[in-house]
Amino acid sequence: MSITTEPTVPAYWPEATEQLCQNDPVMGRLVQRNRSGAGLQRRGDAFTTLARAIVGQQISVKAAATIWARLTAAVDPWVADQVYARGASGLAGLGLSERKISYLIDLAAHFTQAPDLPSVLLQASDDEIILRLTEIRGIGRWTAEMFLIFNLQRPDILPVGDLGLLKAISLHYLEGQPVTADQAQRLGEQWRPWRSVATWYLWRSLDPISVDN
Repeated sequence: MSITTEPTVPAYWPEATEQLCQNDPVMGRLVQRNRSGAGLQRRGDAFTTLARAIVGQQISVKAAATIWARLTAAVDPWVADQVYARGASGLAGLGLSERKISYLIDLAAHFTQAPDLPSVLLQASDDEIILRLTEIRGIGRWTAEMFLIFNLQRPDILPVGDLGLLKAISLHYLEGQPVTADQAQRLGEQWRPWRSVATWYLWRSLDPISVDN
């Protein structure tokens, strides 16, 4: 069973890249360097996006992909109520830690008990979404911000807790000097209202493989 949707690039992308190029010469060079890139793409529904984020916490991309394949093969169809119905014992033996299993069950419980949650999140503000999602076990601010960027494709998210983003800012703006979250926040003011787009190009500058989730 397929659990992904056709990737889509947000309609605001051309306008955002044009304005970033006009306002910031450094960002302009990053955009030009990656013109062949498709841009931010959305894959998967809300539950799947958050579940994948939990599975991938603190492990390599390769390990996360292996565990995710086992998980979705074991739970078919991959939907929240099926995950919730299986319980912790039904997810054992797939490579997940007990803590991550408990996180996935809690996530599934939220989506099962509030079937309108995806539509509620779609209509909520960025801050409201972060507050709502961080009430779920295993989801912190960074994961909520990744959800805002990759699933809802919100245009103005700057995840200053992301190490890749800080590394790229250090490389391109500070000649390799360490950068704090506060410094990144101040620098990012010039990218409003397209900070998600700037973040994508900064990520892409470190890894030529398309950034998506």
